[in-house]
Amino acid sequence: MKKHSFYIWFLFIALSSLGVFLFIVPVITESGIKVPIAVLANYLAGVVEPFIHWFTFAVFIIAAAGALIIKAFPKRDGTHTLIDSLFRVNWFWTIVRILAVIFAAMYLFDFGPKQINSDDTAGILLDPAGGLVTYMFVLFFFAGLLLPLLTDFGLLDFFGSMMVKVMRPLFKTPGRSSIDSLASFVGDGTIGVLLTSRQYEENNYTAREAATIATTFSVVSITFCLVVVETIRIQHYFLEFYGTVIVVTIILAMIMPRIYPLNKKPDTFFNGKAPVGEREKVEEGFNVFSYGLKNALEKAEENKNLAKIFASGSKNVLEMWLAITPIIMAFATIALVLAEFTSVFRILGMPFEPILSLLQIPEASEAAQTMIVGFADMLLPSVLGSGIESDMTRFFIATVSVTQLIYLSEVGGLILGTRLPLKLWDLFVIFLIRTLISIPLVAAAAHLIF
Repeated sequence: MKKHSFYIWFLFIALSSLGVFLFIVPVITESGIKVPIAVLANYLAGVVEPFIHWFTFAVFIIAAAGALIIKAFPKRDGTHTLIDSLFRVNWFWTIVRILAVIFAAMYLFDFGPKQINSDDTAGILLDPAGGLVTYMFVLFFFAGLLLPLLTDFGLLDFFGSMMVKVMRPLFKTPGRSSIDSLASFVGDGTIGVLLTSRQYEENNYTAREAATIATTFSVVSITFCLVVVETIRIQHYFLEFYGTVIVVTIILAMIMPRIYPLNKKPDTFFNGKAPVGEREKVEEGFNVFSYGLKNALEKAEENKNLAKIFASGSKNVLEMWLAITPIIMAFATIALVLAEFTSVFRILGMPFEPILSLLQIPEASEAAQTMIVGFADMLLPSVLGSGIESDMTRFFIATVSVTQLIYLSEVGGLILGTRLPLKLWDLFVIFLIRTLISIPLVAAAAHLIF
């Protein structure tokens, strides 16, 4: 193995360890268990609370105006500038950005239909004191700048060769995806999606692998799970609830890559090329540890220019703010309006009533109404189910809602805003299949517990 300088070893060990600490190691705070990057985001959110909603609105305007203006300037062949990355989108996404401006304006200036500017729709997203979109601006600031600690200094390469014999046969994903899944489980699903998107764009994951990782491992954080159990009043069953979530999520992660639509995604990289040979294969003369170490140090050598990494991280922040947050705002507002003010999700949930009755879930009619509404927002099923008398049914609703995983107000909207190879229809189908598989598994666990 090539000899590397102390500086390269420092980059790999110190910066990768810092990345693990910030994104993966849980710490106990006054508001519950969090990862350090979430603690930083919460602190900054408190500092910027007086003006973050106006900053968000300004970014939406810049994103929409930029997309309209750049259409007057044809792209030069063979060039792809930062301006192109931020603003050169097709008409569909331009309209989505315009909708984000309109919805934000309706809420901030209190005009238009109450269904849109209500505290239960646009307010959930734009409230300066904890709105999902306003919080994401803060989270994306830290994630964009600090994600390179996980991706650019050898951590993923180190674990890639060691974990491939676990991840490949079980989940059909590369060994390096073990870090994605761990960051999602312990930290936050949005962090996992951002990490997966970056790896896909850097041609470390194929389309099929990236789609699989983003839609099977991006579980909500432990902290938000605590919010769920408090909302639906099953705090005293938290360990049983979270244990069931982990088991069911792992089972789903083994099933979903093997069925439609994930198994139909192309096994090609972001650049259109197909993988050549057996990836992550240990070269002759190495064991899994030494080969992982070799790859890690070579990756750190490639990224020893820290100024370049910082510039790349700053670019990530701008792309997240201008390209992703308007999409979340537009799609999530529409989904929340449908959930709060129409019967769409209630009607879609009706076919689940006989299934829940067959599985002997008490108050099956009320529980069935919560089965699809989670596609709009993951907390809605718990809000709707909080009035149900049966502890077992409330446990069932909360657990299914977390294992469904895809909801447009956060993870789903975030996926649509990235370059991951997933459309809105894909997300709904995956959500529906995850729900159908989760129901009997969670029902079996509920009957064992209760």
